Amino acid sequence: MRAAAHTPPLFAGVDGGGTGCRARIEDAQGAVLGTGIAGPAALRIGVDRALAEVEKACRAALDEAGLAADTLSALHTAVGLAGVGRKGVLEELESRPHPFRSVVYAHDATIACIGAHGARDGGIVIVGTGSVGFAVVGGREIRVGGYGFPISDEGSGADLGLHAIRLALRAYDERGLATQLTREVMLRFRDDPFEAVAWMDRATATDYATFAPLVMRYADAGDAVARRIVRDAAEQIDELVRRLAECGATRVALIGGLASPMQPWLAPDVQRRLVPVEGDAVDGALRLARKATVNG
Repeated sequence: MRAAAHTPPLFAGVDGGGTGCRARIEDAQGAVLGTGIAGPAALRIGVDRALAEVEKACRAALDEAGLAADTLSALHTAVGLAGVGRKGVLEELESRPHPFRSVVYAHDATIACIGAHGARDGGIVIVGTGSVGFAVVGGREIRVGGYGFPISDEGSGADLGLHAIRLALRAYDERGLATQLTREVMLRFRDDPFEAVAWMDRATATDYATFAPLVMRYADAGDAVARRIVRDAAEQIDELVRRLAECGATRVALIGGLASPMQPWLAPDVQRRLVPVEGDAVDGALRLARKATVNG
């Protein structure tokens, strides 16, 4: 492996979300040297655990690039993390020692928006483990929703999972419609509601989101309960897109793991507002890392 000594400028972009953490390392000319992945890095799992996953993803990227492990100290890094907006979190992050040459922290929505529109004005609605609407218009950042599961993040994977379990329990009690979806959800809990209660006591948003693909699959197949859940979720995403448009975002992109399966369920006027993304959240983080270096 190449040694870290006299390494020319290197940049790392990191996207730390509720499902996983992705890192990419580029050289000064923008050539991709290596990529790496690690586990969930949303700050709700704890700052220590989140930062450990960030470092793990960067080390994996270094390994793929054929760079020595101590090259970590040569990286100008920007890290987008779900949960940065919580009170006191950014200050805590910035006060901690880090292994990089430099680091800047941002909300995961910020880097996603920068990446989606090539640093131009525009908005995004993230539909993944969580959900949030975010836009940059005339230098002003606008945020809609995304205050954290379960009090917010409507229409997200975690929200789909929560509603699937709730309706499955109702069906089990014969208080609601039983379908293939509700039966399969209950089978995951051995057809025992108290297994679901025990699971709930330790479950995270990421755990709830594991039910989202099941819900989407049954909804597309015509399951009545699944369709109800997805229609309700789509209405929440519609509201986020429309609100960003009202705030002046003329370009809105839908991103996240559930973006593609959810899009056909959105209202026609909302679908007409959507534009393709130009880059991903890691692209946005890399732009932020370069900008911070220039400004620094």
